[in-house]
Amino acid sequence: MLKKIDNSVKLGNSHISILYPGLELTDSDTGYYSIGRIDQAHIHPGAVIKMHPHINDDILSYFRSGKVKHTDSEGFSEFITPNRLMLMKAGKLFHHEEAMLEELEGLQIFIRPKEKDSKPEVIFEELDTVSSVNEWRLLASPDGAQTQLTLSSDTWIYDMQLTPSHTLTLPRKFEEHIHCLLYVFQGDLIVNEEISLTKGESLFIKNEEISFYTQQSAELVLFVTDTHSSYYDGGMYSGNKRAEFQR
Repeated sequence: MLKKIDNSVKLGNSHISILYPGLELTDSDTGYYSIGRIDQAHIHPGAVIKMHPHINDDILSYFRSGKVKHTDSEGFSEFITPNRLMLMKAGKLFHHEEAMLEELEGLQIFIRPKEKDSKPEVIFEELDTVSSVNEWRLLASPDGAQTQLTLSSDTWIYDMQLTPSHTLTLPRKFEEHIHCLLYVFQGDLIVNEEISLTKGESLFIKNEEISFYTQQSAELVLFVTDTHSSYYDGGMYSGNKRAEFQR
């Protein structure tokens, strides 16, 4: 199965566009297995998101430009930049504040944990380079392989900057129960010579082999979920909001 999600289904405002991937497939779940929600944000410097709670979300802050100061309820303060990613595993309850020090564009990715009410944890990862050019880079995984960003559920997140004259495919051949969501953060993409994607659009990939290229440039994020594994769908942001969006 290949199914495109275009920008018409996204929610939000002029600063944040919100994708609930499950809404494109069913009325019964706003998420797609362990992939709960994806926010693409463009926020001006000086903005402050005051101290607020998160419950049972794994939140990856993936910023491609800008600098944010993170402060949390444990008294911890750190900076998030394109070279320094943050994974906040909210667990039972966690509060934090974000102050935009520079103009920001990036993703906040809400992944469902395997179990509810785990101990909160914040993890940072220093990247060698801002972008991985024409090669998939593993950003987060359930086992911490190749990365310090260890997710609570069986979910993997990759990224890549694609340049013209390169035709690539998925990072590996996945088993039938492993499904993918390919997200275009910036640029344009042609998949299997027939599906066109642009900024903010995405593609479900289920038991399909694909190849893709860009005509100009593209920044891609790949979400991979194990449909046979358990996850908790009651998180504050990653959780299932089907009542709110019932059609």
